[in-house]
Amino acid sequence: MAELWFLAALFLVLSVCSFSLADANVSLLSVGAVLLLVSVVWARRRWGGVACRAVCVLVMGDLGRSPRMLYHTLSLARHGFSVTAVGYPGAKPHEDILNNDNIKIVYLTEVMTATKFGPKIFQYGVKIFVQTLQICYVLLKINPPSYMLLQNPPGLPAIAAVWAVCFFSGSKFIIDWHNYGYTIMGLTHGDHHPIVLIAKWYEHFFGKLSDSNLCVTEAMKEDLRVNWSIKAITLYDAPSPIFREAPLELQHKLFKKLANDFAPFRARTKSVPSNLEQTAFTELNINTGDVTYVRERPALLLSSTSWTEDEDFSILLKALEEYEGFITSGIKLPILVCAITGKGPLKEFYSHLIEKMHFKHVHICTPWLEAEDYPVLLGSGDLGVCLHKSSSGLDLPMKVVDMFGCRLPVCALDFQCLPELVKHEENGLIFKNSHELAEQLKISTKKETNLVYLKET
Repeated sequence: MAELWFLAALFLVLSVCSFSLADANVSLLSVGAVLLLVSVVWARRRWGGVACRAVCVLVMGDLGRSPRMLYHTLSLARHGFSVTAVGYPGAKPHEDILNNDNIKIVYLTEVMTATKFGPKIFQYGVKIFVQTLQICYVLLKINPPSYMLLQNPPGLPAIAAVWAVCFFSGSKFIIDWHNYGYTIMGLTHGDHHPIVLIAKWYEHFFGKLSDSNLCVTEAMKEDLRVNWSIKAITLYDAPSPIFREAPLELQHKLFKKLANDFAPFRARTKSVPSNLEQTAFTELNINTGDVTYVRERPALLLSSTSWTEDEDFSILLKALEEYEGFITSGIKLPILVCAITGKGPLKEFYSHLIEKMHFKHVHICTPWLEAEDYPVLLGSGDLGVCLHKSSSGLDLPMKVVDMFGCRLPVCALDFQCLPELVKHEENGLIFKNSHELAEQLKISTKKETNLVYLKET
């Protein structure tokens, strides 16, 4: 029965990928390539066998910017598993990953197709087909592991490709559901776009073929059970031990590094005594080696993002405008330095908006940090802001988990299942719009309840 399911699924994948190809020779070549691949994998399963203490962790994205999957990788390695982490190059993973002898990293090559003709859905189909062959080729190069753990999203075309390889190699297939890919695509294309509808069907159909499933919230677990007929285990994110309050010495070192490129971190006075090394926030006594906070230092507001459609940074920018207005109107509040970290497609768009904003009491910068520096910055902040609103309403922002690990107070944008992580006025503050966020910034930094003051004392 399983063989019939596989053949049916293979036929569907081939149909989606080559339905627009007019050249019959190209279609036959595609079918032949897949059949040859199937034969090779079948032979590996029949005469090879799986490695009992081996796991493959696959991310169809920047491996270094996939913290949950890297935590899985590190945890498995520390429990004696041999782990092959597969993903795209980009951000450098943390040294704990790179220096672990039980972890091997295999990078995928970004798929570039020469197809520039035909409708976009056809071009997308060609790219999916090429990616499918690439995934299968890479997974065939490694020794068959006992488990393959795939992050979803993105799951198109990885879910079907990984399931097929697992079926013929004898590996167990596990999906870690972070969100639904089709809902993220819907933010850009609209819910009824053909690509979004195909992606939704794809996730529903192939997601059911996994052997086991993990998910990030109880709300998603229930949705998978009711609407997808998938039984999943909720595995809440937890902060890595590297996320903790940063000692002043580490803060000063990082602030000095950031001051080379970003003016808001530089000393605010030109008359610094010769025995002091100063940043906007800290000063080092060269004679004694002691590091202390600068008097009347700014408050440090932090936010991290992938600069995608599921985070509306206009909310934060409008709140910062109100904060500027509070100080201009005479309310005694500290200067605010807002550092927004991360890379992504909308960064340039928001950078242009930021350049047009001329504040006197609020300073905004958008640094990109190495894996070792990001936890230190979070551990140095006074307040964190999360603008993640979730395309499905069923996932939780990992950045808040990291902020909690650093004991950084958090203001988070409200959405459906956020209370599973952030409980208003218990472990954080929840806002619904820019005005509520502005009020929370004011309350958090004014003298009577000043987080800066409380942190320093």
